[in-house]
Amino acid sequence: MATIEDKAKQLLEQARNADNGRQAKLLAKDGPLRQSVIAMRAGEVLAEHNSPPAASVFLLKGRVKVSAQEDATIEEGELEILTHYRHSVEALEDSVFLLTTVTSVPGAESHSEQRD
Repeated sequence: MATIEDKAKQLLEQARNADNGRQAKLLAKDGPLRQSVIAMRAGEVLAEHNSPPAASVFLLKGRVKVSAQEDATIEEGELEILTHYRHSVEALEDSVFLLTTVTSVPGAESHSEQRD
């Protein structure tokens, strides 16, 4: 079985060669839980989008900036809960992260504004 580090290395190589500068692989899907590894070439941006009801990022390699109402830089080895605001993600370096999301919760849609 390949390790997450092996998958990260493979996806980053694919992202470096991809026209859009990124590559993703869904690793786990269990009900509303999703875990994906996403690789992005330095300078690439995931355009602004809504947050799911719950999400976190664990940065395996590199450094990314999450832009929302306040910008946050996530460094290699850090685990960060994602904002509940619309946000974008920019790779400040060639980067790979594990994205964990909960895609549906009864009564909770994706977030465009922070919950009270």
